[in-house]
Amino acid sequence: MSNASADTKTSQTASNWQVPPRTARLVLADGTVIEGAGVGATGHAVGEVCFNTAMTGYQEILTDPSYAGQIITFTFPHVGNVGANPDDIETSNLAAGSGVRGCILRAAITDPSNYRSMGHLNEWLKARGIIGISGVDTRALTALIREHGMPNAVIAHDEKAQFDLDALKKEAAAWPGIDGMDLAKDVTCGQSYEWDETLWTREDGFGKQENAKFHVVAVDYGLKRNILRCLASAGCKVTVVPAETSAEDILARKPDGVFLSNGPGDPAATGEYTVPEIRKLVNSDLPLFGICLGHQMLALALGAKTQKMHQGHHGANHPVEDFTTKKIEITSMNHGFTVDRESLPETVEETHVSLFDGSNCGIRLKNKPVFSVQYHPEASPGPQDSHYLFRRFINLIREANGETALQEQQPLAG
Repeated sequence: MSNASADTKTSQTASNWQVPPRTARLVLADGTVIEGAGVGATGHAVGEVCFNTAMTGYQEILTDPSYAGQIITFTFPHVGNVGANPDDIETSNLAAGSGVRGCILRAAITDPSNYRSMGHLNEWLKARGIIGISGVDTRALTALIREHGMPNAVIAHDEKAQFDLDALKKEAAAWPGIDGMDLAKDVTCGQSYEWDETLWTREDGFGKQENAKFHVVAVDYGLKRNILRCLASAGCKVTVVPAETSAEDILARKPDGVFLSNGPGDPAATGEYTVPEIRKLVNSDLPLFGICLGHQMLALALGAKTQKMHQGHHGANHPVEDFTTKKIEITSMNHGFTVDRESLPETVEETHVSLFDGSNCGIRLKNKPVFSVQYHPEASPGPQDSHYLFRRFINLIREANGETALQEQQPLAG
């Protein structure tokens, strides 16, 4: 083919390409309007805009209840290329959903290309009622968040591109924000239930725990499924209870240990009704393990304080040092609040710290079998750098029952 013919073909191909219709808007509280192509559900929703730096796991992120009340900006440009499937849903309360308000993408969603895919991400977003916008300069938006903090905003998608921008600006400006919000009540389970599903393997998929040695009660503030699978794989029968369950009701189930789950919102707001119950659980001397929101509320129960972060920690590449082992692990994080390390009382030891900004990532009580971490050890960024924490929890249970502890690095069963 001659150069002239090649140039003509390229020109014809380029002329056939069209800019996707600008059927979506992201309206920030300061009045900034960002245009893009709508994806997922139609309608509009208000929330706090954050960014997530993970390169994979978009489906797990979009179904993590810890993101309730938030609009997620994905910094990785290609989202949707591995499709969607029912196995990667993380919310344990399907009736409530995850509470995610929307998603912001750089590139248009492509057709899936993965052997595990069972559907297109766009259709999956529609089915879950999640509004999305693509074609956004997510690098610029991320830079804005890093400089000014996480803004409140309205995300809107209308197939006819008809928007009342003045009304959307007022709604974004009027929304009070997550600071002070108890969102756990929106995503927790409605009643208690039992869990026995174990971790996924390539050969067999998810398994079932049929020889549980210990009983753990997990308090659901926005619980992720893979946490439950890790507990089951570690040899536990797991009973899940709603966020407002009293300590008396939990202890009446005669557990060997208690787990405080992850979840969304302001820990101080949820702590209004959970902190008194957590204090009773601590005083029971049962082994206690908390993750994320559970970590923050445990810290409040022990006398520490929490505070809102400037941009939060959201991603799958966060290095954390475990002071108890002197090891560095690559972790998944998703939180907009943190425990004020300077407020930790003398009875509490700091066990983990973020190597990004030095913020607190773990604590333990010096005189009781009680500990917690700020990140998500059930996730797989390392890929299993943090699974030892479930073994650490089980070892506390074993010791409380007069048994010998096992090696922390022993893998969890599939």
